[in-house]
Amino acid sequence: MKILVLKSSGNKKGSSNMLADEFIRGATENGHEIVEFDVFRANIRPCIGCGRCGMNGPCVQKDDYETTLKGLIKGTDMIVFVMPVYYFNWPAQLKTVVDRFYSYNDELTSMKKKTALISAAWDSSDTVFAVVEAFYRQLCDYVAFQDQGTVLGKGCGTPDMTRESPFMGKAYELGKSV
Repeated sequence: MKILVLKSSGNKKGSSNMLADEFIRGATENGHEIVEFDVFRANIRPCIGCGRCGMNGPCVQKDDYETTLKGLIKGTDMIVFVMPVYYFNWPAQLKTVVDRFYSYNDELTSMKKKTALISAAWDSSDTVFAVVEAFYRQLCDYVAFQDQGTVLGKGCGTPDMTRESPFMGKAYELGKSV
């Protein structure tokens, strides 16, 4: 299986990317091909709501989403959304990617992609991921994504905190299980 890992952290060596790397290690050991895409550093502009795509593309914007990322999404079997949590929600860079799904919504829905969610938050409360997870579940339902699992690393505010957490092992196991 070909897996696209969408990393969205500004910190290349931060907690969410550490968890993603463990997922990648497990998935690679299981024989899967991994493609990584750094959403944070890409030139991806927000949907402008012009409607010219008619939910069937192409988008009028010629940025990294339209010229590169859309093709990667279409060419893979699974998408892994990787993110830090800032103020209890998806980071803007990754949410912008999801908003751009609009330009080929019908086609994307028919693909029935497998997906996973990997996230890290400083906060260790039981509610820190409520909005993140609710949005992910709604997205899977709306776009007919097939959820393969989540790793929600609460209390993973620094690389040291993450390294010592049980979530590194959980991310690796998720990679092995797909």
